[in-house]
Amino acid sequence: MRTVAVIPARFASTRFPAKMLAELEGVPLVVRTLRQAAKASSVEEVVVATDDERIVRVVEEAGFRACRTRADHPSGTDRIAEAVGTLDADLVVNVQGDEPFIDPELIDRLVARMGEEDRPDIGTACTPIFDIEELRSPSVVKVVRNERGCALYFSRSVIPFSRDEDPTSLLDRQVYFRHLGLYAYRRAFLARWETLPPHPLETTEKLEQLRALAHGASIAVIETAQTAPGIDTPEDLEAAHDFLKQHPDFYL
Repeated sequence: MRTVAVIPARFASTRFPAKMLAELEGVPLVVRTLRQAAKASSVEEVVVATDDERIVRVVEEAGFRACRTRADHPSGTDRIAEAVGTLDADLVVNVQGDEPFIDPELIDRLVARMGEEDRPDIGTACTPIFDIEELRSPSVVKVVRNERGCALYFSRSVIPFSRDEDPTSLLDRQVYFRHLGLYAYRRAFLARWETLPPHPLETTEKLEQLRALAHGASIAVIETAQTAPGIDTPEDLEAAHDFLKQHPDFYL
């Protein structure tokens, strides 16, 4: 099962324009993420899928491959679905370009999960929620799973809903899980994805994974304790600088 990691990286970002090229300790975010993803032993190649020549240039100067894609893709999955046509891959791992602290071992665990007997269409990850403000934040996507660890639903709302208890009292029971933006797709599913129309659940919650779930795809969700920060805003970038000051050996 040849596995390739693809980082969708668009230049325009509403909350943080040119985010992919913003520097973290002198290195562009997209390059930091590339280097981390390349440490995963299960991945044979790491590629950036982008709509911008400036990102292509930075990626290639760093010694990695970049694929040019259209600028009008509504989601990272759509961008990857276009890029996969140029790749020799059975399994594609979607690593967000603003995750410079992604754990390579988490990528390896996700790839291993995709190789299990039930052969899920998609794999992703989650981590327990222990903070009530995080739980209630609509920017934090929650996931609930079945007995096999596959997704039942994703939502920006608090799920599961606690009928009889205050959610605060349930935080230490690992009832609530935050969805992490790491995916693995079978190549065949990505071909199918391009034929699936947007679903009302997807457009209501603004969560692309709900399109796959609503159309019957199986989504395996592995659990991790990883809490390293992603970068959505300039303030997050400042927090990342602080994170590196506290963990000076992180990239060694």
